[in-house]
Amino acid sequence: MKKNIFRSIIFLITLSFWSCNTANKKSENKSDKKDRNMFGHGIPRGLTITTEGLTDGYVMFSVINSASTYLVNRKGEVVHEWKGNYDVGFRPTYLMDDGSLMLTAADPDFPVFAGGGESGRIQKISWDNKMLWDFEYANEDHLSHHDIAVMPNGNVLAIAWSSKSYDEAVAAGRKSESVPKAGIWPDKIVEIKPIGKHGGEIVWEWNIWDHLIQDYDKSKSNFGIPKEHPELLDVNKGRPMPPQISQDSVDILHAMGRGWRNQTADNLGSDVFHFNAIKYNPDLDQIVFSSPELCEIFIIDHSTTSKEAASHMGGHMGKGGDFLYRWGNAKNYQRGDSTTQQLFGQHDVRWIEVGKPGAGNLTLFNNDVPGKVNSDSTNYSSVYELVPPIDQKGNYVIELGKPFDPEKPTWKYIASDTLSLYSSFISGAHRMKNGNTFINEGAKGRFFEVTPEGKIVWEYLTPFRGEIRQPNGDPVSPMPLTFCEFRATFIPSDHPGLAG
Repeated sequence: MKKNIFRSIIFLITLSFWSCNTANKKSENKSDKKDRNMFGHGIPRGLTITTEGLTDGYVMFSVINSASTYLVNRKGEVVHEWKGNYDVGFRPTYLMDDGSLMLTAADPDFPVFAGGGESGRIQKISWDNKMLWDFEYANEDHLSHHDIAVMPNGNVLAIAWSSKSYDEAVAAGRKSESVPKAGIWPDKIVEIKPIGKHGGEIVWEWNIWDHLIQDYDKSKSNFGIPKEHPELLDVNKGRPMPPQISQDSVDILHAMGRGWRNQTADNLGSDVFHFNAIKYNPDLDQIVFSSPELCEIFIIDHSTTSKEAASHMGGHMGKGGDFLYRWGNAKNYQRGDSTTQQLFGQHDVRWIEVGKPGAGNLTLFNNDVPGKVNSDSTNYSSVYELVPPIDQKGNYVIELGKPFDPEKPTWKYIASDTLSLYSSFISGAHRMKNGNTFINEGAKGRFFEVTPEGKIVWEYLTPFRGEIRQPNGDPVSPMPLTFCEFRATFIPSDHPGLAG
């Protein structure tokens, strides 16, 4: 039993902070000598920094372990609360032009899937908390998770897991030692047309499963040379198998209130790519999404039909559902190595909107950047702005044998001490109309605004936490995830959803 408990503890540590940056664990361990207080325990909360001349507006965020989403003003005062019927913590919320909220929520009885960010429900709640739409996308074959993107036509793009058996994964060319007994859960993107109060029609679908390559086994599907096909994903990349433990040890974790719901000894490592963010660009009719396990962001064409999205031809760009662009970790397609890797467990990729400085560029939160290799090295977080390499015809340019540009971000924010901005998971950032950048340091529940020069002009740390209980009625431990926030958003005062 003692051995099982010890292995459970090791597994829990791996589960909670598993990162694609496994090559830098040595430097992370050295950082233990410095107390970064990543979760913000024992520090002042609420409004901590304010200055003159701030853009008028509000900050919207969901509350961990609750069904509530709050809107606070620049003084840190709660001015509105949307309240649903399921847990919305660790999930994004979007303010609509009519004042309603589009969000993802934790379905109470979704089966099979586990791994963080699970939702299974997409809901629309009115300003006065009436349920306008409640759509369930959860069964043994698929589960929506992490993020959604609301399109101008009212349809919703959702990230979801699909289910592939052990035999299917091996037949696709994934190494058998990297496939759990339960198989793997490759991601897909579905476009949902809301119908009535509970219905929805899948009107478009894209699956990563249709865009794979591998150079491991000629006798299996998808064989080819990844270096020659950056438009495809090497099926043997992504999350490696975590340390395997017995079902007894998993049961111990659950008894301790740790681990993910539905987690078993057989599905540890099934979530291989773990998409965590999605955004839609209506001007380009393209989708950008993020995979922290691959340490890459990707852009695909949405102008395809579902049939074309499953192929390598069609759509405005003529490439079907293949990647138009990818960035962050070129060694995934054999055009880089560990020294050229740019992203480390990143979150919240999005385009800068028209009318804001840098429009058309991409921003993201780079969670776990390796520190300098010396006795005092620490990993840190940063915020990047990227300029995609697009030619006059709208193509994403890549030179033969080289990775996609840029070689480095056009702008980035890093705390001067590299300690005061660090969240190894969740988090996000987006550009404001005044040229400043709004940042959510997720693990700490810290929201702040920085100028292009890196000066902090406003800062607020959420003091809120909910009291949703576990299915058996036990309370959820507040430690260490006391104030965590998946996504916080600055809402300007002239947003149509706030009119009146």
